[in-house]
Amino acid sequence: MIRQSSSLTTYIVTFSCPNRPGIVAAVSQRLFELGANITEAQQFDDMGSTRFFMRIVFELPKDGLSEETLKTEFAGLANIFSMNWSISDRSKRLKVLLFVSRFDHCLVDLLYRWRLGELQIDPVGIISNHPRETYADLDFHGIPFHHLPITKETKAEQEERIWTVFQDSGAELAVLARYMQILSNEMATRLSGRCINIHHSFLPGFKGARPYHQAFSRGVKLIGATAHYVTSDLDEGPIIEQDVERISHADDPDDLIRKGRDIERRVLARAVRYHVERRAILNGNKTIVFTP
Repeated sequence: MIRQSSSLTTYIVTFSCPNRPGIVAAVSQRLFELGANITEAQQFDDMGSTRFFMRIVFELPKDGLSEETLKTEFAGLANIFSMNWSISDRSKRLKVLLFVSRFDHCLVDLLYRWRLGELQIDPVGIISNHPRETYADLDFHGIPFHHLPITKETKAEQEERIWTVFQDSGAELAVLARYMQILSNEMATRLSGRCINIHHSFLPGFKGARPYHQAFSRGVKLIGATAHYVTSDLDEGPIIEQDVERISHADDPDDLIRKGRDIERRVLARAVRYHVERRAILNGNKTIVFTP
């Protein structure tokens, strides 16, 4: 839960740019000139791409600069260093559209963390290819529910409806909380950098039906999950978060499924948190994640 002084506004600035001497000094000096107090700062120099990445949290008096003025004042410096950048008020909640299919464990976990105030989000809708009765035991707390069944024949039409819901709801992020439908290349492009997916990941990887049963038959010793940004390459987008858990010979397929659900829940929740808190910055087909 975000807590801050009633007399201060906390902002987060993130940026990436070609690396060169003086970036940190220039940014720190500019924020000082604007009356900001820096409370957090993380940086990374990617030697491979020769790009520099940084996340800074800073405070300004509420009766000082407006957010728009702040962005205008920072833009001049950003142009000098050719930055890809953003500044956001940390107290503002991100509007999120949640997608789910039959398995609802990730959806339930996200809604629980939202109700607790652990995730700084506002769910603006739930989209499912299954009817509302599938989740009869769940309280969606007034969140609009959209039943959009998809078949091969209706996929294009339903994706247009999904896009309409995304736009009309003001959603800023789509979360595929075990949504078992493959987004088209067009939809993946529309949601580029704004859509997070969760899927099981094993060593070795098992694709297709009944992955946990495949893993059991191979006697795996580790199971895991991966959260990533969605791209047109199925399950190969920039990775945000991963986790694993050990498996023993005593675990049957049901044990693997149970443990797998636990991993999926916590990995997806962390990935959403990192995105909401502007900790994940895209770097080509990878991400830079400034963990807390």
